[in-house]
Amino acid sequence: MVDEGLALVELDEDGVATAFRADVLAGLAQAQKAVPARWLYDDAGSELFEAITQLPEYYPTRAETEILTERSTEFRNLIGSGRAVVEFGSGSSVKTPLLLEAIEPAAYVPLDISGDFLRAAAADLAEKFPGLPVHPVEADFMREVTLPEAVEDLPKLGFFPGSTIGNMVARTAVDLLRSMRATLGQGSLLLIGMDLVKDVAVLEAAYDDDQGITAEFNLNLARRINRELAGTIPVDKLRHVARWNDTYARIEMHLEALEDIAFEVSGRRFALAKGETIHTENSHKFELRSQNTLLLAGGWTPVRRWTDSGGQFSLILAEWTIPRGAP
Repeated sequence: MVDEGLALVELDEDGVATAFRADVLAGLAQAQKAVPARWLYDDAGSELFEAITQLPEYYPTRAETEILTERSTEFRNLIGSGRAVVEFGSGSSVKTPLLLEAIEPAAYVPLDISGDFLRAAAADLAEKFPGLPVHPVEADFMREVTLPEAVEDLPKLGFFPGSTIGNMVARTAVDLLRSMRATLGQGSLLLIGMDLVKDVAVLEAAYDDDQGITAEFNLNLARRINRELAGTIPVDKLRHVARWNDTYARIEMHLEALEDIAFEVSGRRFALAKGETIHTENSHKFELRSQNTLLLAGGWTPVRRWTDSGGQFSLILAEWTIPRGAP
């Protein structure tokens, strides 16, 4: 069963998310222009990303699916049944049935900023699990979220697959983990995906596929700005760029100007010189120590870690931790 969900995204009088406008205007005013990666995921962007997950170059989905499939008994033993599964940034919830089948939850709460996409995916999942209460919540999961009353007294399992945590710089990732901790409450668990450092050629191909779908996903952000924020960005004068930054252990996605361009967004003027970029996404890659450091800083203690057979991707189960002082 599925309820109608909670619309928690703040909208202004034009029906545009005020946070989107604020982030875009602030980001375009910086020396290195940048827009937070979460704004890539409107309905069109979410559909494009789902197409990306099916590409031969994009290994994370296959690797994570393998872990969820092969380790289901371990998940059941460690997590147990009767928890409310709260999925942060649920998207189409493709991998979610594998987890739900393994642990027999009491309820499922998908959180996503893309409302129409969220409700369609929630309805589809409710059909697959007709006895499972499904409570979709339209919200920006980067902030603490008030969960539906129906799951208030249930123990929680946060589910954050796909290495979305890697889209954030360290301070933002820690803030998110702390926000998740507050949303889920004492005694909760978190099952989180983190991508691993690997050969640069493999990484760059995963974010710049031969079919150009990732490029369309990136360029869709400019189209969204034009559509929702009265933008005049000449999209045909931009190109998608994906490159490895070894200093920060991350793939960076940019929109690069092919020539000098000028444009407006919400009545404000901006310009890009040829070769200048708008930084649209980071995808940090992790090693064992950096995974542990990040989770502990966010108030979560790692309990168990799984990797796929190729050693490309990891899923980590962590538990809610009471903050402590040094040492």
